[in-house]
Amino acid sequence: MKRRKKIYLYMTITLMLIYIGLLTLLYFSECGDKNATIRTFGDALWYSLVTLTTVGYGDLTPVTPLGHAVGAVFLLMSAGMLVTLLGAVISFVTSEGLPILMLGFQRRKNWYYFADYGSEATTLAANIYREDADAVIIFGEKKDDQMEFPDHPCLFISASPARIVSRKKNSGTRCKVFLMRENDIGVNSRAIDLHALPVDVYARTTNGQDHLSGNIHFFHSYDCCARQYWHKRPLCRHEDAIVIIGFGNYGRCILERAILTNIVSVTQHVAYHIFGDSKEFLAMHRHLHEMFSLDEVSDTCDSLIFHDGFWEDCHTILESADRIIICTDDVPEGWNIFWRLNRYYKIHGHIDLHSNRKAPGVSYFGTDEEIYTPNQIMRTTLNKAAVTINDIFRKSVSYPTLSWEELDDFHRESKIAAADHILMKVRILLDDETITEFTSKTIESAYQKYCETKTDPCAQDMYRQLDHMRWLRFYTFYNWSRGPARDDSARQHPMLCPYKELTPEQKRERDAAWELLGSISAELYPQSIP
Repeated sequence: MKRRKKIYLYMTITLMLIYIGLLTLLYFSECGDKNATIRTFGDALWYSLVTLTTVGYGDLTPVTPLGHAVGAVFLLMSAGMLVTLLGAVISFVTSEGLPILMLGFQRRKNWYYFADYGSEATTLAANIYREDADAVIIFGEKKDDQMEFPDHPCLFISASPARIVSRKKNSGTRCKVFLMRENDIGVNSRAIDLHALPVDVYARTTNGQDHLSGNIHFFHSYDCCARQYWHKRPLCRHEDAIVIIGFGNYGRCILERAILTNIVSVTQHVAYHIFGDSKEFLAMHRHLHEMFSLDEVSDTCDSLIFHDGFWEDCHTILESADRIIICTDDVPEGWNIFWRLNRYYKIHGHIDLHSNRKAPGVSYFGTDEEIYTPNQIMRTTLNKAAVTINDIFRKSVSYPTLSWEELDDFHRESKIAAADHILMKVRILLDDETITEFTSKTIESAYQKYCETKTDPCAQDMYRQLDHMRWLRFYTFYNWSRGPARDDSARQHPMLCPYKELTPEQKRERDAAWELLGSISAELYPQSIP
C-alpha cells in the first residue's frame, strides 16, 4: 500500500513538472512575437486550461510554430485529462475520500466507531442514533453490494480507529470504539494499541470481566441479557418457585443475577429449579451451601435445586412453578420447549422465553433491541450509580477507603451489585411491585419512606438484615469465607456470619446502603433538587 502511494506521488510530481515545462515553453515561444496574444505566463496558463478542458474560448491562440506544437500537445492531452479527472471524481465519491472529507466537517459531533458491520453492531448503532441527535455512526469496513443499508445515517470507511481519530483532531467528545464480536479485542487487528488512543473502547467478552479503569471497558452480552431480564421482571414476594430451563451461557447469568439481586424479604424462601449441566457451576462456587439450601427445598431460606434429568419428567415442579424461564443458548430449541410446555403441561405460572424473534402473546426477553442499547453496553446509569455509591461511602466513614479508579475488579463489582439492588430497595420501601424503573421522584419518595419508618426498631432491624443478606450473597458467591480479620488475598471477612452474630457497630454499617438513597438522588439527578 505504501509503495503504491509512492508511485502515485512520483507520477503526480512528474506530470506536474511536464505541465509546467510545457507552459514555460509556450510562454517563451509566444512572448517575443509581435502578433502573439499570449504575452504573459498567466496567458499561457489560461490558454492551457481552456484547451485541456475543451472549452476553447478562442480569445488566446498560439501563433508561432513552437506554440502550435505545444498547443497540439495540450489538445492531445485534453481527452486523457478529462477521462482521468472524471475517474478521479468517481473514485473519490465511491471510495473513502468523500466519507473522510465529510468526517472533517463533523468533528464537534459525537463519533461512534464500530470495527465491524453485523446485526449486533447495527442494532446498537440504531439505538445510539435514536438517543443521540449528534451521533456520527462509522462502520470500519467498506460497504459491499450484499449489505443492507441501515435505516439511520452512517459512514462505511475501511480504516483503522487510529486513522479515524486523527481526523477528529481532539475536537468535541472522545470517539467511542465498539468491538462487537465475542473476545474480539484479542484477535481483531483494529484492537491493536487502542489503549494508547484518546478513545473509549467497549469490547464484547465471554469471561464476565468488567474492567472500568483506563479507556478499555468490557461488556458481557449474556450478563446484559440477565440484567435486563431481572430489571424488567423483578422477583415478587408471592413467588416461591422458579424454574430455569437451559443452563448454558444465558442460564448461568440468569441464575447469577437472581442470586445477587433477588432479595426482597428477610423471610423469603424461593426455590430455584435449574435444568442443565451444573457440575462446573457448583465446582466454581463452592460456598453456595452456606447461603442456600442445595438440592432440597427449604422453608427458611432460598433453595437451589439442580436437576440432571429431563425437565419433561418433572410435571409437578413445572405445573406448580410461579414462573418458568426458558433460556437455552440455542434459540430454536427454546421455542421448541416453549411449544411443548404449552401443549402438554398445565402451567400455573407464566413462561418467559429468551428469543430474538417477537411473537404476539409470548412473554419473550433478550432481543437485540433490548440488550444492545447504550445504557446496557456503556452502562451509563449503573456505572454512575456504582461510582456515586463508592464516593458517598468514602465520605461517610472515618477510615481510609479507595477511590473508584483504585478499586480492583472485585470491589468494583461489589459496588455495581449494590447499585443493581437499588430498584429492589425502592420497591420494598414503597411497597409497589409494579415499579421497574427508578427516577429521581421514586428514589426521593423511597428515601422519605425510609426516614419515616427507620425510627421503628423492628423496621430498622429488618432493613439492616435485608442488606446484610444481599452483602452475604455477593461475597459467598465469589467464594469468600468467614475469618478473624479481613484478608483480601485469602478471601476472608469477619462479617461473613448470620446477622444475629454481628456486633451493634457492624449492624449499624448496614444503614449506609439505605442512607445512600438520599444522596444517590441528589448525585444522579441534580436537576431535581431545589
